[in-house]
Amino acid sequence: MPEESKISKAQQKAVQKYVKNNYDRVVVTFPKGRREEIKTAATAAGESVNGYIKKAVDQRMERESNE
Repeated sequence: MPEESKISKAQQKAVQKYVKNNYDRVVVTFPKGRREEIKTAATAAGESVNGYIKKAVDQRMERESNE
């Protein structure tokens, strides 16, 4: 039986509620094919795509705040 099916509906709902209350969502759109390039780079860096993009944003914001 797949691992994700062992999570109850109540647990899924609790996680969704937590995410909704504690995180902002930002939708980012890239040209076709770019997603795979980003995924490859993230994997090479040992990060998730989300973590890779967040780190890139944080680094740019830090760099620009010091200018």
